[in-house]
Amino acid sequence: MGVTLADDWSAGQALRSSWQPVPLAPVLDPTWEPPQPTVGRRTDGVGLFYPGKVHTIASESEAGKSWLALAVAADVLAGGDGVLYIDFEDDEGSIVRRLLTLQVAPAVVEHRFRYLRPAEPLGSGLHFDALHAALDNHPGIVVLDGITEAMTLHGLDPLRNSDAAVFGRLLPRRIAALGPAVVCLDHVTKDRDGRGRYALGAAHKLNGLDGAAYLLDNRTPFGIGLTGRSTIRIAKDRPGQLRRHALPSTGGLHWYGDLVLTSHADGFAEVEVTAPVEHAPEFRPTGLMERVAKVLEQHGPLSQRKVEALVTGKTASIREALTLLQVDGYVSDDTPHRLLRPYSSEDGTP
Repeated sequence: MGVTLADDWSAGQALRSSWQPVPLAPVLDPTWEPPQPTVGRRTDGVGLFYPGKVHTIASESEAGKSWLALAVAADVLAGGDGVLYIDFEDDEGSIVRRLLTLQVAPAVVEHRFRYLRPAEPLGSGLHFDALHAALDNHPGIVVLDGITEAMTLHGLDPLRNSDAAVFGRLLPRRIAALGPAVVCLDHVTKDRDGRGRYALGAAHKLNGLDGAAYLLDNRTPFGIGLTGRSTIRIAKDRPGQLRRHALPSTGGLHWYGDLVLTSHADGFAEVEVTAPVEHAPEFRPTGLMERVAKVLEQHGPLSQRKVEALVTGKTASIREALTLLQVDGYVSDDTPHRLLRPYSSEDGTP
């Protein structure tokens, strides 16, 4: 019987204590270079994730975090490497269908894409062996979808920093030590004003990362026949190689690019991560847009005339604000107008 993943990890613990001095000769070598984000890429060729590091993508539901992870997976598969997707939330039908929608060939999915749907915690040699077998395709990226659910499955509290640290050592860091970029998909709190840079739960989810953390904010909804767009912001970049390719944004974050998913039809979509574009700011009545959104939130669906009656300001400006909210996907086009999702004046800034 060959060496299992559990044996690899336990043998590594036995052969070398983590309390021994770390050899410094490699980083003192003049040829040494810091880690570079070479996994996945924007349209300008700049990468998104670091090999051998742990990352997170956090967002509200339907902001595109799974699409972003699968876009990178499709890129990795196209380059000839494998992908491992460990799913604690969805099912294989949904994930594989999305890959096929991105025009990944079925044969490529069958031979180089591995999908796990764990129902028990990693607590025995049997499960470690199964995970080791799933890593035999030498993945360039490993996606952990549903971190809160994964921690709960292992009897850990997502709100406790100590439990977040335990989970990090249990799964993401162990896999990253084998070489692939590990990407954890997580949720954010519903409180937009209070969430800051953090995903839902313990702050250690962010503080314990050795790669990058991204926040996604949907600006135009995704759907069949639509072109959806979400802003990608950097919340953390431990190796420090990403922010120089980004632009300053709100809340101390950096705008790294946009996730753009163009759905041509059911079963056919194109996805790209575009670079941020610095341009002269275009005036948008964000304060008035926020007031229109608040009126719709408080009163429910309203006609344009009633919106104009309830919002203070010039009629032409109120109409412009309402139109911009419709274009950006915050308010329905049909009458009476409905608020589709909350709007804040900060949403007008990438």
